[in-house]
Amino acid sequence: MEVMDMENEFEKTAIRVSLVSVVWNLILSVFKLIAGFVAHSGAMISDAVHSASDVFSSIIVMIGVRISGKASDKDHPYGHERMECVAAIVLATVLAGTGVGIGYAAVKTLLDGEYASEIPGMLALIAAVVSILVKEAMFWYTRYYAKKIDSSAVMADAWHHRSDALSSVGALIGIGGARLGFPIMEPIASIVICVFIEKAAFDIFKDAIDKMVDKACDEQTEKALRNCALNTRGVEQVDLLKTRIFGNKVYVEMEIGADENLSLKDSHAIAENVHDAIEQGWPKIKHILIHVNPVRM
Repeated sequence: MEVMDMENEFEKTAIRVSLVSVVWNLILSVFKLIAGFVAHSGAMISDAVHSASDVFSSIIVMIGVRISGKASDKDHPYGHERMECVAAIVLATVLAGTGVGIGYAAVKTLLDGEYASEIPGMLALIAAVVSILVKEAMFWYTRYYAKKIDSSAVMADAWHHRSDALSSVGALIGIGGARLGFPIMEPIASIVICVFIEKAAFDIFKDAIDKMVDKACDEQTEKALRNCALNTRGVEQVDLLKTRIFGNKVYVEMEIGADENLSLKDSHAIAENVHDAIEQGWPKIKHILIHVNPVRM
């Protein structure tokens, strides 16, 4: 019951955060689009389109989280947690594509020498500052909950917000540079921003892939699991420990040693105590399989 409550809370939190992202991205997109047209700023219009694309990202997160939260069934006895990793991979790909698009446009502008044809208005500059503040706030808000519920998909969405904030920094530099008579500053800033976005996309992609291929927990966690078992009354040794990360959950296989003279009932009770102690100490662990080996005393 406690595990199910945690899974429900995970899904509710992820979807709530994604809905907040959708609403703010829609508001920001409309505001930046109007500012771009009124202030004659192509950079701001492009930035508005970038913000609009984030709505798509948040929808992917909601779909991925909803599917990953489905209960186990006959065809998927281990659950659907990996679907969240799929959503994170899709978002990482979209994020990488966004970075490539920004970098390509910047390089093309530099090579063609086609900078701002007219001086953008002050409204575009204000819109860029507002966008940076809002998107940075959304990044920290989404990142906080992504860490709280340990969601790679929500974390990917957080970094998408950061990429939009960086895009707005490029727009701010470009618009400010154009108003100061240096329009070349925008494409140069965009190239630098492209590098940061690609780095974030790579980190998200790598984390999702690690969770897809049953990567083991870190050494510190495995050491703590061993100590937890060894501190349980009746456990003489830990013969084997295997862990694997499955989406945002963890599966554990452990072989413990107990006195060979104990009855089956007593050996089973020791295994149950180890199981309960680990499950209570690590809420992320979804399933624990414990085998008891006889130890000659």
